[in-house]
Amino acid sequence: MNPFFSRRQFAKTAGAFCAGTLAANSGLNAASLEDDQTPAQKLKLKKAVKFGMIGGAGSVEEKFNLIKKLGFQGVEMDSPSGVNVEEACKARDKTGIVIHGVVDSVHWRDTLSHPDEAVRQKGLAALLGAIKDCKAYGGSTVLLVPGVVNKDATYEQCFERSAVEVKKAIPAAKEAGVKIAIETVWNNFITKPEQMVTYVDQFQDETIGAYFDISNMIKFGVAPADWIRILGKRLVKFDFKGYSKAKTWCEIGQGDENWPEVLKALVEVNYKGEFATSEVAGGDEKRLKEVADQMNKVLGL
Repeated sequence: MNPFFSRRQFAKTAGAFCAGTLAANSGLNAASLEDDQTPAQKLKLKKAVKFGMIGGAGSVEEKFNLIKKLGFQGVEMDSPSGVNVEEACKARDKTGIVIHGVVDSVHWRDTLSHPDEAVRQKGLAALLGAIKDCKAYGGSTVLLVPGVVNKDATYEQCFERSAVEVKKAIPAAKEAGVKIAIETVWNNFITKPEQMVTYVDQFQDETIGAYFDISNMIKFGVAPADWIRILGKRLVKFDFKGYSKAKTWCEIGQGDENWPEVLKALVEVNYKGEFATSEVAGGDEKRLKEVADQMNKVLGL
């Protein structure tokens, strides 16, 4: 055997072995590092507020700069609203604040569950307008309360009437690249996660998802984390306040949300919504700083 060839072959083989070992160890280290990440690090959540929480006078740009200063990265606008869409888009571009979605602001008044077809048509027109605004803002979701169970509509009627109207908006939402996200609120409709699953799944379309208000549903008995696990991939966004069965509405972090378990559940379902949006009483810079600090604490940011 050629001695030189043997040494060369040995060096090549040894080098390959070492490289392979290093690569394997590197993979193990990466996996270990990933396992050591906190839920907040895995989720990479970004803080957002509802635009109406930003108090005081000033232009949209000035308000966006204020929340940016406090560490917020996103905002959710109302539609329709008194805000000029073009002005808001310019403020978005100048400040870097992401308008991640819009809230249909007339869904409580012109309900999609109303017995009067004319009222339902107003509600549908508002939903279509919200989809248009959301596209203009570059947002991804329109938050929708689909109906209200009251003297005018039973649960079944709310389900059926609203579903008919929501279905009509799906083509526009698809064209805009926007999801219609059904919110959980105190409207006597969808108070259990299984009901949300049934409502969303009937459309057989990923354009329709769930917007889970973590605090709103506590009083109905199912833990927020359990809601999240049951909703799974249907969960497109979440927002929150602070709710305690003993104290009712309270500051963020003082309620019964059980944030460690909520964050764990969000990781388990591979939450892709990115933003965590607070919906509380807003105000001036001092108040919004309080909200930001509370959010940082519960979200582990």
